[in-house]
Parts: sequence; structure tokens; C-alpha cells
Amino acid sequence: MNKHLLLVDDEIAIRELLTQYLGRAGYRVTAVGTAQEAERVIAEDPPDLVMTDLQLEESDGLMMIEKMKQTLPTTPVILLTGVLFDPEVIEGTISKKVSSYLPKTTPLVKIKAEIQRLLK
Repeated sequence: MNKHLLLVDDEIAIRELLTQYLGRAGYRVTAVGTAQEAERVIAEDPPDLVMTDLQLEESDGLMMIEKMKQTLPTTPVILLTGVLFDPEVIEGTISKKVSSYLPKTTPLVKIKAEIQRLLK
């Protein structure tokens, strides 16, 4: 069975690009634009991995992750964001909440490699 990825990003172009690319790589991708939609998917069809933006229109990606971790504590989470962090912030704070942090400028092939690493 294909691994199920949940992609949470309020930018339609990002959702479409990643859904198409990762779908061709053999993943089953559910792409949503809000934390509320993500919560519904998590409850109805739990993903094997979550990839989320930090800044969502109605919410904050880290708050969504904290809530999700109550239900799915071992599910890996990739923070894919345009917000650039100081390496010390990543090491001290972000890395405690997510499995991986990737800037949105990361090449698709590297995003796929990180998903593969986390799901192995």
C-alpha cells in the first residue's frame, strides 16, 4: 500500500506541485489548505507523514503540529516553510517539535529524499 502523506499549505501552487510530484513518486497525497482540514484528515484517514507550512491563513503550523501529536505522537512531521530560521532556533526549538525542517526553496528531489528517510 502507498504511504499516505498529508500536505498542509495555504498556497495552492505549492500544494499542486508537491501533490503531482509526490504522487508520481508513488505516494498517496492528501493536500489541504487549513489546519481545520488537516485535523479532519488526521481523524478520518491518519497519514504516515505530515508536511506543513509554518504560516497558515487561519492558524499556525506549530500549533497544528502540537495538536496532531496528541493523536499521532510518532508520525513524522516535515516543516516546509518560507520562513528562514537561525540554525540555533532550529536546533533549540524547531527540532523538538518536528522531524525535519526544510526551506520552501529545497529542490523537489531533496524533499522526496527526506520523506523516504523519515518513512523507512
